[in-house]
Amino acid sequence: MAGRTVTIAQQKGGAGKTTLAIHLGLAWAAAGRSVALVDIDPQGSLSYWHAQRVAMRPDAALTVTHAQLSGWRTPREVEKLARDHDLVVIDSPPHAETDARIAVRAADLVVVPVQPSPMDLWATRPTLDLVKAEKRAALLVLNRVPARGRLVDAVAEKAAELGVPLAEAHLGNRIGFAAALMEGAGLMETEPRSRGVEELDALAAEILARLDGA
Repeated sequence: MAGRTVTIAQQKGGAGKTTLAIHLGLAWAAAGRSVALVDIDPQGSLSYWHAQRVAMRPDAALTVTHAQLSGWRTPREVEKLARDHDLVVIDSPPHAETDARIAVRAADLVVVPVQPSPMDLWATRPTLDLVKAEKRAALLVLNRVPARGRLVDAVAEKAAELGVPLAEAHLGNRIGFAAALMEGAGLMETEPRSRGVEELDALAAEILARLDGA
């Protein structure tokens, strides 16, 4: 049975797309799943992180498979990875070009990170339109939520108006996520007992439950 493919998509910059892709992949790997992380974003941030991981944490480098892809061979390579892994996580480009459309088309679920503000939610519409055009399921995930943010409930109401489910679990605005990436690691490796890891584990489990119920 082929593995499931999750595409992290968001055309608006600054939503934490790559950070989320890496941390979900590591969370699933820590839970015993075989995971491939696929970078098709021309910026290559995920690939830079993996290079840091190989250089700084060679014993952990094989925790997840890494592939950097682009162009016409992407669908075939993603399909091959899905045959050999439980989960394939795609970090997609930020614009609605061919590669972004391919990434969405390959997904069993498109996860769309969004910061808890009306402006960010409105800016998510082009991404959701692309998902709808490709007839794929989407899940909004609140990311970088402030500790005392009062906008979460309001954003949840607006998300419902878009007709797209919002994950119950969300990730706080924690510098530990970015600090871990600089070391070629994930937060579960640098701060395993942190609140951020609890949030991440809850989100990873929620997404898996959606995939299993699809």
